[in-house]
Amino acid sequence: MHQEARKTFNSSFSEDQYKNFISGMAADFPGQIDFRIAESPVFIPLELKNDLVRACDEIIDTLLSPGFSEKTNRAVPAGQNVPNENAHTSFLAIDFAICKSEDGKLTPQLIELQGFPSLYGYQAYLSEMFPRHFNVLPGFKYALNSDSYEHYIKKLKALIVADENPENVILLEIYPEKQKTRIDFAITEKMTGVQAVCYTKLIREGRTLYYIKDGNKIQVKRIYNRLIFDDLAKYPDLDTSFKLTDDVDVTWVGHPNWFFRISKFALPFLSSEFIPPTRFVSDYDGEFPSDLENYVLKPLFSFAGSGVKIHVQKEMLEAIPDQENYILQEKVVYEPVIQAPDGLVKCEIRMMYGWADHAEKPELMISLSRLSRGEMIGVDFNKNFTWVGGSACYFEI
Repeated sequence: MHQEARKTFNSSFSEDQYKNFISGMAADFPGQIDFRIAESPVFIPLELKNDLVRACDEIIDTLLSPGFSEKTNRAVPAGQNVPNENAHTSFLAIDFAICKSEDGKLTPQLIELQGFPSLYGYQAYLSEMFPRHFNVLPGFKYALNSDSYEHYIKKLKALIVADENPENVILLEIYPEKQKTRIDFAITEKMTGVQAVCYTKLIREGRTLYYIKDGNKIQVKRIYNRLIFDDLAKYPDLDTSFKLTDDVDVTWVGHPNWFFRISKFALPFLSSEFIPPTRFVSDYDGEFPSDLENYVLKPLFSFAGSGVKIHVQKEMLEAIPDQENYILQEKVVYEPVIQAPDGLVKCEIRMMYGWADHAEKPELMISLSRLSRGEMIGVDFNKNFTWVGGSACYFEI
């Protein structure tokens, strides 16, 4: 990564500064931090930034290509198709492993992508916090298409609220106060005026939705959706006035169908030097690669890493009854590139786009990074480590 920026940051780092950094955010949003925040951001040099943007542009070209929607119709599971689907997703998050090419150059390699909102509020807040506690070299930006924190907030509010009154827009989740990402809900409300409302609290009257605020019944005209069916399935006995698949008179920001369309399901349709070869297991017709140790197996309809197998065997593949619902993706080798006080750390970069209702294409808004010392990126593989967890990115400009 950017060596000068790394040295500048590390020279200002201490455990006491890190504790002050975390306690400052905890004071701003008491009881809301429920995941590990890494000790350091990632400083991305200009060449790597350009490759990340180019990789994203190539993926977006495929998403915009004729017939993409038809190719992904099967991605939306039966019984989970939500009416009034938008013409395109409102959000696009693209995850890359940072690897090293054969010629020794750092290069992004696609891991996954999702047509679903990420931590758009929290990441801007976090990115503002690092320079208040540590030395961040000038000449870097965390929001490439915004001139300031205030400008970023204005764009985020326009994306989520559009022309509605913020009171008539809700952030939809199931038990939002229990979600690990609840700090993002709190920051989003502060930025946009949009309140998180529990799925169980919505009131449907015909095709109209309402929620209760300060004792008053408020109409919901626009939904910033953070709810996925996987989470709803954890509560099979819910008796609610509104079902997610109901046909109601609202505009969606992040329509639930795009969560399925732009997901692992889309990976076999993509091709680029930045994309590891990926195929549906069913496409092999039983003739699987002989070097399965170089592949990872992923179920299409499970999320947050659930069901992913990194040690694949032929017998495992043959035993899958619905092979069309699994993909084999060529493994990538994460290159340890972040210099921590006690060694090198691997990282993953998520490029986060917003796509306004009538815009021709999505706009890059912000990013996040995840630092890891484990075999995979994720909480279960990084227990008891330091310099791991979620963080921010600063791009050389």
